[in-house]
Amino acid sequence: MERFQQEQLRLIESVSAKKRYLHDLIDWNERCIGILGARGTGKTTMMLQHVRDQYGKSEKALYVSVDSPYFLAHNLFEVAREFHELGGELLLLDEIHKYPDWASHIKSMYDSLPELRLVFSGSSLLQISKEKADLSRRAIIFNLHGLSLREYINFVHETDYPVHPLEAILHNHRHIAETISKEITIRKELRDYLKYGYYPFFLESSGTYPFRLREVINHILEVDLPYINRIETRQLSKLKKLLYLLATSVPFTPNITKLAEATEISRARLYEYLENLQNAKLLNLVRSQGRGYEVLSKPEKIFLENSNLMYAITENINTGTLREQFFVNQIRNAGTLHPGILDTSVEVSSKGDFFVNNMYTFEIGGKSKGFRQIGGIENSFVVADDLEIGSRNTIPLWLFGFLY
Repeated sequence: MERFQQEQLRLIESVSAKKRYLHDLIDWNERCIGILGARGTGKTTMMLQHVRDQYGKSEKALYVSVDSPYFLAHNLFEVAREFHELGGELLLLDEIHKYPDWASHIKSMYDSLPELRLVFSGSSLLQISKEKADLSRRAIIFNLHGLSLREYINFVHETDYPVHPLEAILHNHRHIAETISKEITIRKELRDYLKYGYYPFFLESSGTYPFRLREVINHILEVDLPYINRIETRQLSKLKKLLYLLATSVPFTPNITKLAEATEISRARLYEYLENLQNAKLLNLVRSQGRGYEVLSKPEKIFLENSNLMYAITENINTGTLREQFFVNQIRNAGTLHPGILDTSVEVSSKGDFFVNNMYTFEIGGKSKGFRQIGGIENSFVVADDLEIGSRNTIPLWLFGFLY
């Protein structure tokens, strides 16, 4: 325990003071909290910030990374019990997916050590509801996404711009946009954010950011996916090729047969891999209006999960793809902030580009985009890039970056 405590003290001394949106949404007094998210989004930092702020140098809280070699020879539950017997109150377990049968150990801690509070973090690939230990009834699960445009601006400029929910943006966008755009050069901020503002480690060095992001991609493909989804190593080069093909494509209705041929992946396996890559937060799959969520149905559009991934993989950036990708990413992320609340529904619209929450139709384009495709449709909006302030039902694209 002493070695873990010393390591914890070293880590909290160097942890950033900048906090992610999720930090204040969590009730840290809950008995069991799970924080899932893509690699590099700041799960470790958030856990250490909580220890620093609430416990300081006290030994009543303990942070450990489960991928430590120590746990190759030691039982996770026994470590928790020893910590509890020494007076420990809060145990934080990072990289939980690296420990075999981890869910059963968490369940045992929850059932056998009722005075010990637990926080664990893991890959966004983890499907808590499918765990044999039925952890979904015990743990409250939060999803940590990459930075929103709002968070990026607040981090860079040390501002404190608030969240604006979707309804507020739709009905009060002009006033909100005027307030923000008179204080910062918003189009420049969006341009920079799209290139290197999604993962918090951009704060350490924007010059090395693309290299570090490619390392994140490779780690997800080469370590996390094979470990959690039992994907064979020989398939990894095919997955990398698939990502490249999708990064360099315009928004299109994918031809699954051609994608399967180009990557040498069977059609059935390709559908499975697309879902795996979406769960890993490398892709966003958008299905057509009315189709719902069907794993074996063809996505109508496929995007990389965020624009930073696209810039890290290719220099061939399509403007139309970039606009739609940003819109889908920010809308979806904002819709998964609170456990137990249904995700925001984003579908490819039969008229216009996207149909959101079974209510709103959006057409995405440049500042000259008109209403020809969506004319006469109730609750329809044009979302325009290269525009600082909109009017009526024309809303600036950047404003959707303030949803969370």
